[in-house]
Amino acid sequence: MESHSVFELRRYRLLPGGREPLIDLFDKEFVEPQEALGMHVEAEFRDLDDPNAFVWVRSFRDMEARTEALQSFYSGPVWKKHGPDANATMVNSDNVLLLKPAGTTQPFARNRQRKQEMQRLETRGLVIANTCSLAPATEGDFARFFFDHALPIIQDAGARVEATFVTEQSPNGFRRLPVREGETVFVWFECHEDEAGVARYRERLRQNTRWTDEIYPRMDRLCWRDIEVARLTPTSRSLCAW
Repeated sequence: MESHSVFELRRYRLLPGGREPLIDLFDKEFVEPQEALGMHVEAEFRDLDDPNAFVWVRSFRDMEARTEALQSFYSGPVWKKHGPDANATMVNSDNVLLLKPAGTTQPFARNRQRKQEMQRLETRGLVIANTCSLAPATEGDFARFFFDHALPIIQDAGARVEATFVTEQSPNGFRRLPVREGETVFVWFECHEDEAGVARYRERLRQNTRWTDEIYPRMDRLCWRDIEVARLTPTSRSLCAW
């Protein structure tokens, strides 16, 4: 699979009862047509704490490829036919972070290939998406602190870190789909086997005094608001799963 350098973290606010119809439509009609245009649908999630949210991640080779792929998809026959039904499930779809990889590891490198998707018996896991809102131009320093000091503790406590991102600051080349511009964030995704695994992980963090007294308080001070934590479960077609 080719390396992708641009990612969208998309969170849709849905009408009550809209999530399952949207997931069903998305998986039947939108996954393969997007990927045929060079996009990767990396992950799809239900939010455990918000029944009216659908969260997903897609990626692109670069910003130019993103503009071309989105133009083709949203001007094409698939969206023309099924887009109105998708939009009918939503309150809004503009809560979108445009991101690029932080560090040297390709995000979601453990994802299955799409052709392997049907070989698994079930989709398992609990994914935690952590979003840190930062002062402008501080994402590099935050990322270095995270990789040097926080990541080793997080991994030792039992989390499988699937992806780390910072804001992609390039202008949005497809204005028809707004993104949250003017923001600076650092995002990391953790994957756990289940809720019991998350509980064990968090207990290990609580028992680590360096984490509780030094590392996490410093991360928190660098953020403009509380770190946003979303507890997500993969849908049946999500490539990011346990």
